Amino acid sequence: MSARVVVADDQSVVREGIVMLLGLLPGIEVVGAAKDGDDAVALVAETDPDVVLMDLRMPRCDGVEATRRIRSEYPRTQVVVLTTFADDDSLFTALQAGARGYLTKDARGEEIAQAVEAVISGDAGLSPKVQSRLLARVTAQAAEAEAGTPPSPELPDGITPREAEVLVLIADGLSNAEIARALHISRATVKTHINNLFAKTAARDRTGAVRYAYQRGLAHPPGTSFT
Repeated sequence: MSARVVVADDQSVVREGIVMLLGLLPGIEVVGAAKDGDDAVALVAETDPDVVLMDLRMPRCDGVEATRRIRSEYPRTQVVVLTTFADDDSLFTALQAGARGYLTKDARGEEIAQAVEAVISGDAGLSPKVQSRLLARVTAQAAEAEAGTPPSPELPDGITPREAEVLVLIADGLSNAEIARALHISRATVKTHINNLFAKTAARDRTGAVRYAYQRGLAHPPGTSFT
């Protein structure tokens, strides 16, 4: 039986190109194409695919949030990220959201097919480049443990260290552009982190996120004295 696949990408030319490429691969049937994360979630509900090939940078609902929703609401469907971005922030945020595979858009058709087959079988569909990044992260953590570096304090509600950094900068009044410059990441990555923060903290806006940061001691109001 063919693997049933949904493609999610906000750029129509790219989306159509991926659909065309998948149509040439044996064992894959494209059952839908989505222009953003909301459409991807709706198509999963409608078509019950085996796998979603998910872009990360999309309007309305980005790939990370869509992945989190799909894995929560439709756990039978696996997600393979297919994106231009290979930075650590994008990689680890996507994997934490529940993606089982991660490829960049320079992947060959055979690599995509292998990743789809792998995640359906319960394995990870990661490119060699991504595997190297994961190995480097694990090696670094092992080295820190061996050196006796104290572990980072546990953050509430599943917030990652980078998301905590973004939250502190929001509390300091920085704009998305200023946060991007301060952390040397893209504005799109900042937006992804903020969307994740809103979801994890149940905040409706930046004011709610700042209130959460103050209540949890992740940031302190201006003028607060320390003793």
